Amino acid sequence: MSQNSTSRRSVLLGSLAAVAAGGALTACGGGDSASGSGGGDAKKISFWLSASDAQAKGYYDLADEFKTKQGITVEIVNVPYDGYQTKLRQAAQADSLPDVASAPSLDPIWTNKLQDLTSVATSSTNKIDSKLYQKTDDGKIVTIPSDITAAGLFINASLFQKAGVAYPTDPDKTWTWDEFLAAATQVRTATGAKYDLVYDASPARIRAFVYEHGAKGFQLNSKGTEYSVDDATVEVLQKFVDINNDVIMPKSVWTSGADPNALFKSGQVVAYFSGVWQVADFAESITQFQWAAVPTPAQPTQATDINTGGKIVAFDNGDTKDAAMKFVEFLYDPTNYAKVAATNGWLPVETGLDIAYPGTNQAALDGYALYQKEIELADPISTSGSDAGEKLTLAGKAITTDPTKDEMGKAINGQQTVQQTVDNIVKLLNEQIA
Repeated sequence: MSQNSTSRRSVLLGSLAAVAAGGALTACGGGDSASGSGGGDAKKISFWLSASDAQAKGYYDLADEFKTKQGITVEIVNVPYDGYQTKLRQAAQADSLPDVASAPSLDPIWTNKLQDLTSVATSSTNKIDSKLYQKTDDGKIVTIPSDITAAGLFINASLFQKAGVAYPTDPDKTWTWDEFLAAATQVRTATGAKYDLVYDASPARIRAFVYEHGAKGFQLNSKGTEYSVDDATVEVLQKFVDINNDVIMPKSVWTSGADPNALFKSGQVVAYFSGVWQVADFAESITQFQWAAVPTPAQPTQATDINTGGKIVAFDNGDTKDAAMKFVEFLYDPTNYAKVAATNGWLPVETGLDIAYPGTNQAALDGYALYQKEIELADPISTSGSDAGEKLTLAGKAITTDPTKDEMGKAINGQQTVQQTVDNIVKLLNEQIA
């Protein structure tokens, strides 16, 4: 990877990640302990995450191996993504935080309860990319990313083949959004598919659409005190609203919570804009048609939304703190981490690893290779959402509720103009960091 691409991979701590929703909340935080003081000799700890089944399996395997080797049970709680940050906040207020978590972002309400992970992050054995973590003012490293993520495009390759329509496979020779949409419409009309495209209802994914069209989106100023938006973003978001017309895209994804993943898997949608985390899921769950990860459209900017998949944290919960730290150390041991990365379909944060992704699905192997190249080629604006999150976190602030999804839903539903939508988003963001 080039020096410029390495700098682009400086994905930071406080951003909204864009992973798929997980299962229901099944337990409260705080592990059982066999000791009454200090770090304790805990025999059970809790670990919260939010992930699809495919991206959680590696953690379950890791927990089993940890139990075998350390004698400590890890109770995994897979929390639905919507509301996960709120549940962590409520747990902090109730003094019932989990022992370990993979959090979407840091929250000032509980950062003072975190253990220092410096020994894990800076281990010469682990070889974690130093660009992927930051130190607090007092020199601590309180979180380590689990993986690197990027937004991107998938297609139903069987429909493209049936329609006789070509598509690019090399990010160096990508298509524009106009070219992609024209191709998708051609495929839809030729095959009788229902929609050209489904698009994750996520602030992170809409950032990619904005950046790729040459606009800047909602940018935090250098002092970390105010968000603003450029005129070009209004025009780009108007285009996004216009293509949510129940022909090109269904309105229901952004207005009433329809599941874009399920719609794509139905085989009746030409393409799906989501992210690298879908590769592992599709490799296991899509059997009725051929799918492919394809280059993200650029018009005119080659960009995406680059982020970290999760922020691993260990809470200082008294008797369970030592066991929690042991689990984090166990996760980032290179041998263990390589296994989890392969199983969960991660792009790794550790350097020098040979990740043996499951080799039976060529579409998945091609997808991982494509995303790594897309990250290398992405314009530096691709990390700006993540940059803003870190800046706010280090200042003791946070965007606890991103209004983008709800406000865009109102625009798509015809309840307000795009200009009103943009004004509301800026207002609601700034109110949270005032």
